[in-house]
Amino acid sequence: MQDPAITPELIEAHGLKPDEYERILEIIGREPTFTELGIFSAMWNEHCSYKSSKKWLRTLPTEGPQVICGPGENAGIVDIGDGQCVVFKMESHNHPSYIEPYQGAATGVGGILRDVFTMGARPVASMNSLSFGEPDHPKTRQLVHGVVAGVGGYGNCFGVPCAGGEVRFDPAYNGNCLVNAFAAGIADTDKIFYSAASGVGMPVVYLGAKTGRDGVGGATMASAEFDDSIEEKRPTVQVGDPFTEKRLMEATLELMQTGAVISIQDMGAAGLTCSAVEMGDKGGLGVKLNLDRVPQREDNMTAYEMMLSESQERMLMVLRPEKEAQARAVFEKWDLDFAIVGETIAEDRFLIMHGNQIKADLPLATLSGSAPEYDRPWVEPAPATPLDADTVPQIDPIDALKALIASPNYCSREWVYEQYDTMVMADTARTPGQGAGLVRVHGTDKLLAFTSDVTPRYVKANPAMGGKQAVAEAYRNLTALGAVPLATTDNMNFGNPEKPEIMGQFVCAIKGIGAAVKALDMPIVSGNVSLYNETDGTAILPTPTIGAVGLIRDPETAITGQARDGHVALVVGETTGHLGQSALLAEVFNRVEGDAPAVDLDAEKRHGDFIRANHALIKACTDLSDGGLALAAFEMAETAGVGVHLDSEDTATLFGEDQARYLVACNFDQAEALMSAAAEAGIVIHSVGKFTGDSVQLGHSRAPLSGLSQIFRSSFGATFG
Repeated sequence: MQDPAITPELIEAHGLKPDEYERILEIIGREPTFTELGIFSAMWNEHCSYKSSKKWLRTLPTEGPQVICGPGENAGIVDIGDGQCVVFKMESHNHPSYIEPYQGAATGVGGILRDVFTMGARPVASMNSLSFGEPDHPKTRQLVHGVVAGVGGYGNCFGVPCAGGEVRFDPAYNGNCLVNAFAAGIADTDKIFYSAASGVGMPVVYLGAKTGRDGVGGATMASAEFDDSIEEKRPTVQVGDPFTEKRLMEATLELMQTGAVISIQDMGAAGLTCSAVEMGDKGGLGVKLNLDRVPQREDNMTAYEMMLSESQERMLMVLRPEKEAQARAVFEKWDLDFAIVGETIAEDRFLIMHGNQIKADLPLATLSGSAPEYDRPWVEPAPATPLDADTVPQIDPIDALKALIASPNYCSREWVYEQYDTMVMADTARTPGQGAGLVRVHGTDKLLAFTSDVTPRYVKANPAMGGKQAVAEAYRNLTALGAVPLATTDNMNFGNPEKPEIMGQFVCAIKGIGAAVKALDMPIVSGNVSLYNETDGTAILPTPTIGAVGLIRDPETAITGQARDGHVALVVGETTGHLGQSALLAEVFNRVEGDAPAVDLDAEKRHGDFIRANHALIKACTDLSDGGLALAAFEMAETAGVGVHLDSEDTATLFGEDQARYLVACNFDQAEALMSAAAEAGIVIHSVGKFTGDSVQLGHSRAPLSGLSQIFRSSFGATFG
């Protein structure tokens, strides 16, 4: 088959701007081959090169005494003591999931799991953060069913418990859903594997499943806006096989015990191209590949297709040659392909052979390191107009609560997480639905807490404050379990960065996130940027998802109890009744107005330290966020099967979303001790009511808990079931 001619139309179809193509000509001094054009397209697209975001990502705090490996590898690594570490990352599979919901979501899960076990860690937990359009939009139901089935279908078959996540709905996601997948694993600190190749003449080995045509150009597709040609992009979506991935993990972890691995890299976005270039570049070496040796599941595949295929369940490894037979035996035992497809070379070359022909001959270091880096123009978002509280009428609080718990945004997510295996591996200590998830570190007393957080409407109103709030809420969710927050991973989902107002959202959100992770000692150790989340020029809400991990060293310090009849309800932190951008305003009054709530990072830190220091006095704890005190108290009561009576019936007091607050349930004598400790520490704390009976009473308004529980637990299924 003859390669097509390189035309302006072909260059544009590969996502390359005219000036970027001119840079390619300068680098190689000639017109590229078709395969070389594809390689540059893959390495220089937004999804792989971070060309619009690198400048700002470098400003994020990424270091700390707990950090073993920060951004730049397959996943971040944080020390958890006793010679163990937690390896974790979050990544997006947004565009593929909108085009083909089941496989898009499934392969998003598969990709993030590979990022973790590629580094020598056995996955122990997953999470997902999902954003969909309006519930009554004609495409939303199909997307919800497909994505949830894809997440569950892959994760359940692979065998990793789902520890938590979030689901939201907003018209801004009508044309572009978000699927952010998180995975975490445990490894020994002296048995971590990295991707940098070393040694000249070392075999480059292809591992796992065969290469097909699925996913060709997937990374380039993920770096473009959607339009009415979306259905034509279906072939760019990868197809996953979780059972093959399970075998690949077991074979990889077994292989690592043999001492055969010099370096190893997951074949994710841009497949063989990106994995080979990254391994060579990090090791300061060149790579020569012979594509005739690549295991293929389809006939007559071209060099272009093999280099850009994103077929799943594949790895690339640099092997110690004396261990070849031993390594091959491991993969043959697991019925997986093992093929030596190339070697490392001293020259700075990325040399691709196919059918005795040179299909690509490029300077490897330049290919990796000379990707464009843009300082995109950006404008500071206009400050939000503060909400005039007098324009929010007082409302019967039970009616308001009913509206919230009937909304797909705030009702129970049982319909979703019951489709996920949450108990596989038998180390789950807290299942989804109660704030942060909790997983035991097998064979030890330690527990790891996991959470995923962001409030996109806050970020839209005030990107810097919204960025801070996402980190602060993650901090509170971990703290409410008694966990010490360790570190974070981020998934930055935004629209077109070539628009100064969108780039301004991104820059300001990064500034807010950076300030928060520094103040709260939660460095960013891994992450992902997903831009161009737009359809026909309409952008999603800015959604910088924060995934966070916390550690409980001693199970005696965990706060995992439930509210009981007779418990006092206390709020730690000051309540001013901030209703701007609140759930109440959006769901009850159909108004998205006002500024995001202010985030006082010093108060967040002091209040978090106070909760952990006084864990022995606290029976149950949750942070206050969306829906304020009323929703948090209802959820705590509903989970425990006990009523709750709150003293106030003031709308702003019950539904305001002031930050740095926790709701605590404890016995009367413990409440007195807690209030004394708070007074000594200079921390605001108030008694707001009690847990008792079988009804929910807000001021003078009352309803049976059973009826409210029925609304809360049935609404999601009634909408999407």
